[in-house]
Amino acid sequence: MQHIINKSLLLFSILFFVTGTACAASYEEGKHYKRVDMPKTIDGDKVEVLEFFWYGCPHCYSFEPHVSKWKSAKPDNVEFVRIPATFQPLWVLHARAYYALEMLGVGEKIHPKFFAEVHTRKNYMKTVDALTKFVEQHGVNRSEFIDAMNSFTVETKVRKATKLVNDYKLSGVPSVTINGKYLISASMAGSYDNMIKIMNYLIEKETAKAAVGAKNDNHS
Repeated sequence: MQHIINKSLLLFSILFFVTGTACAASYEEGKHYKRVDMPKTIDGDKVEVLEFFWYGCPHCYSFEPHVSKWKSAKPDNVEFVRIPATFQPLWVLHARAYYALEMLGVGEKIHPKFFAEVHTRKNYMKTVDALTKFVEQHGVNRSEFIDAMNSFTVETKVRKATKLVNDYKLSGVPSVTINGKYLISASMAGSYDNMIKIMNYLIEKETAKAAVGAKNDNHS
């Protein structure tokens, strides 16, 4: 009984979260977002949200405040994961840096600073040396950072990111996927605010579907 009550409370919280955004608008598949068929990359009852980005992308830089605000208030059943896109060699280098900083436990702290370094100071950090100078300014040990960038863990994560980019057939960033089923792009959404609203709409859709499935399971 407690499990059913918790499920009901969770669904209510999601519906409350999207009130005035997703529920206030109607979004069409094929127009505002695309249907894709990919397996989820996490297990459990959570709705998976992946944001594909590149630090050098001005649109990603503009989208970052929107997604950061959304992330701070997202529902508890949403698993949010950033995926650095790897279309070109510089993107791969930045992806390695992203995962190295994540591995060192300072990813969230330096993420907005990395964006600002590129777009405010116009420092694209095209070499490992440029990257190490940047992270040192923010208290990261140079040798630890280089070791992390060259680690098997980071290599594995970059390969996984590249596979996701290819599997989703991404043509640009920022792009967001929901539960391995839906793809949202800035061009389809029309604005960054709309991207967030469509994210909420699809999260609500997936949450409601999961709640119905759980109810049916409990009655079977």
